[in-house]
Amino acid sequence: MTEPTTARSWLFAPGDSEKKMDKAAASEADIAIFDLEDAVAPENKPEARRMVHDRLASASDEERARLWVRINPLDGGLTPHDLAAIMPARPGGLLLPKSRGREDVHTLDNFLTALEAANGIELGSTRVLVLATETAGAMFHCGDYADAPRVCGLTWGAEDLSDALGASDNRAPDGTYDHPYELARSLCLLGARHAGVQPVETIHADFRDLEGLEQRARDVKRQGYTSMLAIHPAQVEVINRVFTPSEEELAAAQEIVDIFAANPGAGTIGHEGKMLDRPHLDRAKGLLRAAGRL
Repeated sequence: MTEPTTARSWLFAPGDSEKKMDKAAASEADIAIFDLEDAVAPENKPEARRMVHDRLASASDEERARLWVRINPLDGGLTPHDLAAIMPARPGGLLLPKSRGREDVHTLDNFLTALEAANGIELGSTRVLVLATETAGAMFHCGDYADAPRVCGLTWGAEDLSDALGASDNRAPDGTYDHPYELARSLCLLGARHAGVQPVETIHADFRDLEGLEQRARDVKRQGYTSMLAIHPAQVEVINRVFTPSEEELAAAQEIVDIFAANPGAGTIGHEGKMLDRPHLDRAKGLLRAAGRL
């Protein structure tokens, strides 16, 4: 495991579109992800690798830190070609799709360690966000990523999981996710928290539905998610706003920290008609730490 990121928004851009990569890089997204997997047709992947390499190579060190790449799955034979093409240009991190579990992370770590050494990159510095629920078997391994090398976050996906399950749809008539996909969301959150890394919500596919996006972002934030994937620049402002703690939230968290500091050794403290205990303190400190206030 590496340190969790503090990114709120992760914006995809197809790796075979220079215009869309530039737009993602220029956006307010905390992380721009150049996609070599689903967004690129098989026949276009060699050219996409070259384009992603060139876009990364043209960036400043500061910009490159927020330019990540979604590589192809480890079981498809394309990953070595992806990594050989992009690692000399020093991406800020990688998104590993269709992870089958911890062993895939260790395999990727071995590839990256060799390529970092060959390209003069600090060993272990290339971070990895894991797409942890895209196959049926992977669902049983969401809790296995504690102390896995390089992993800074877990995210989940519904579309590939639908294919893996042979489902004709992943939505109930009211538009909410069916149970297997809500389970995937829950297991991703639990796995990320168990590993001490960032839980990242999946995409909101209708990029025009900003109201629905905001409601969903608020719902998953309440559950414990701290950030979200985006497929269009228009979604970034909403996601960043929802996952940025408000001054009211920060003030309330600081008050909890101050109360416990004034009562050292107390396990529970009454405050405004409620009982505060250590989990309240831990959550308050986590919020302040993420905001750079602690």
